[in-house]
Amino acid sequence: MSKLAILMAGFVGLGGCASVEVSDYAAEKPELDLTRYFNGTLDADGIFQDRSGKVVKRFHVLIDARWQGNTGTLDERFTYSDGSTQRRVWTLTRLDAHRYTGKADDVVGEASGEARGNALRWKYVMALPVDGKVYNVDFDDWMFLMDDRVMLNRSVMSKFGFHLGEVTLSFRKRE
Repeated sequence: MSKLAILMAGFVGLGGCASVEVSDYAAEKPELDLTRYFNGTLDADGIFQDRSGKVVKRFHVLIDARWQGNTGTLDERFTYSDGSTQRRVWTLTRLDAHRYTGKADDVVGEASGEARGNALRWKYVMALPVDGKVYNVDFDDWMFLMDDRVMLNRSVMSKFGFHLGEVTLSFRKRE
């Protein structure tokens, strides 16, 4: 193997060690303020892909979002492509200009989030029922505000560090 190939392999290996931080988006616009964006009625459409990339669920979410002071409520009503429905109510707390926490009935413990620039990173553990059993699954959500009305969300699901699948959502704020 040539010295150049060895050097390039080393750089590729080092690149895999770097991780993206929410602070990497601090200068991006428009700036995401959850108390402004998640206030009112929103629609979201999404898909769940298994670890192979196959879309196994499609869904729509109607969200009624309200804030009082530093406490927000997101009442989410899911309708899945198979006709089934689900409801999740988040209670969010704004800790400071950049940090948030959240709770919901199917979230184990407390979710934590940090917003910088147009991005929010939201991490939590969700109790997911599958075939009569409940599994605690790690979620690593990244949300990106595109403009005043549209936000994109990519969520990676894992268990014991193993990739289980991804959820992709597009939020639209109603006028």
